[in-house]
Amino acid sequence: MDQSLPDWQLLVISLPTNSATGRMRIWRALKALGCSALRDGVYLLPASARLRQSLGDLASDTVREGGDAWLLNVQPASAAEHAAYRARFDRSGDYARFEQTLAQARQSIPDAAAPDLNRLLRRLRRDYDTLRAIDYFPGDASAKAEAAWKDFVNTVESALSEGEPQAVQAAIPRLAIKDYRRRVWATRRHLWVDRVASAWLIRRFIDAAARFVWLESPADCPNDALGFDFDGAAFTHVGARVTFEVLLASFGLDEDRGLVRLGALVRVLDTGNGFVPEAAGFEAMLAGIRQGTAGDDHLLQEVTPILDALYAHFSSESGQSTFQGGIPA
Repeated sequence: MDQSLPDWQLLVISLPTNSATGRMRIWRALKALGCSALRDGVYLLPASARLRQSLGDLASDTVREGGDAWLLNVQPASAAEHAAYRARFDRSGDYARFEQTLAQARQSIPDAAAPDLNRLLRRLRRDYDTLRAIDYFPGDASAKAEAAWKDFVNTVESALSEGEPQAVQAAIPRLAIKDYRRRVWATRRHLWVDRVASAWLIRRFIDAAARFVWLESPADCPNDALGFDFDGAAFTHVGARVTFEVLLASFGLDEDRGLVRLGALVRVLDTGNGFVPEAAGFEAMLAGIRQGTAGDDHLLQEVTPILDALYAHFSSESGQSTFQGGIPA
């Protein structure tokens, strides 16, 4: 045996024939773990502490059902044998089928209502997360599926967020915060990254008493409201800057490196330009919260502590902070 090769784990179980319910429960658990069945009652997985714990739990469950169970470490006899084990966990076919599902689902996006799109996104996200969880040897197929998934999510988000502003080329005048307090602010409904971050910025650093109106269409913006993040709004994309960054520049908040770094995160997710390590995590949390919220007021409420935490994180690294619970210091 080649001791340099990774170990594998083998669960061998035998259940009494009269334990149909227990047999089905254990079979479903084995399937959820992505086990490879070498034969009936013999299941293979890569070695890891997490998977060993899961297989140990199933072994205990088998014994409680009146069956027998053995959990074994397996050492491949050769590199060829190890490769044969790995080949049993090739998820290329599963990823190809998932991509086909995405392609079919994409055809329904233009005509689907927002609740239907959210349900579709939740269902497919569960399918994708389930597949990724049992992909123990990710490779080209997983990378290709990830790109397809991100493109699909962006397409759905665009459908849910019609009216993305086009950047204008203009100077950004410096404004006094004291002239922009206790105002009504308006932006497009179904908040996504730039709009929810801008709303957080407004309430935390510009107008602690801000009232927000979520617009079905930019044309519905009240005359007395300060619009943001739509074409023709008081604050929108300028050059390479997204609305969040335009607000920073407008109100002299672009000296706060914590906010500048948060602005870079918003720009990455809104335009795809740049790289911020925390961006993917924030996008995932925002997507999850958005799927479970009753409306944009609730969404802003739920996302606020996350943005507070990101700002504190960025500020502690930069050593600068103007945040004092609602208005700039």
